[in-house]
Amino acid sequence: MTPDKEPRDALAGDMESIERATAAAVSPQAIEERDGWLLAFDSGTVNRAKSAVPLQHTPVDDAVALTARIESIYAARRLPAQFRLAQLPCFDALRVELRRRGYRAEQPTQVQLAPVGAVRAVTPVLVALDAAPDAAWAALFMGEGFDPADGASRVAALGRATGSLFASLREDGRTVAAGAAAFSHGWVSVHGMRTAPAWRGRGMAGRILAAIAEAALARGVTRCFLQVEEGNAAAQALYRRAGFVPAWSYEYWRRA
Repeated sequence: MTPDKEPRDALAGDMESIERATAAAVSPQAIEERDGWLLAFDSGTVNRAKSAVPLQHTPVDDAVALTARIESIYAARRLPAQFRLAQLPCFDALRVELRRRGYRAEQPTQVQLAPVGAVRAVTPVLVALDAAPDAAWAALFMGEGFDPADGASRVAALGRATGSLFASLREDGRTVAAGAAAFSHGWVSVHGMRTAPAWRGRGMAGRILAAIAEAALARGVTRCFLQVEEGNAAAQALYRRAGFVPAWSYEYWRRA
């Protein structure tokens, strides 16, 4: 798969399924679909679970009216509006309107795609997969090197999803690396990749990815996606080795 061909060819038909699968995986407390947008509502810290995202990368007819409408829907739930926009020219007018209203772009993140077979081949060594996150899996998210409040919110969000699997790599009864796999809309998506600071650089995350891919192949799922912040160099390097290539990048637009 090359960055210039398969992922870009896939966008026309798969953007919507990727966004729907993302919403299913992070399981916001509530979600609405309005005018070709998914509006996720959540009181936690997971931004994908509390932002509005378009289902297609197409120009917005009336950026002023759309922004006002989405803001009013979030305000009715007593939540701040937040937009997740791909860094594409089709959203230029919407970005202008958001800036005018005091929003700013933060947290540039890539959506990356890979064939499941390539992800499985990253390492021959696998780890355990469970149908629910156990206490040791959750403890990693709230342990050394991580924000415990954010970790608790992510564990709760991922744990609410239906049919997900939770990968754990354990040493002496302690989970030292973890991740989650969600299966929805024809995709396996990877979430919550974490490695304890003392165990980084030992191939732990690759074993998590391979186990997730093995489970996907067993289910007949051949396509995988994940979302990774552009500044996370270590994760970017791992995902390149596992066959992932960027499909598009997005930013969160929040009021300053």
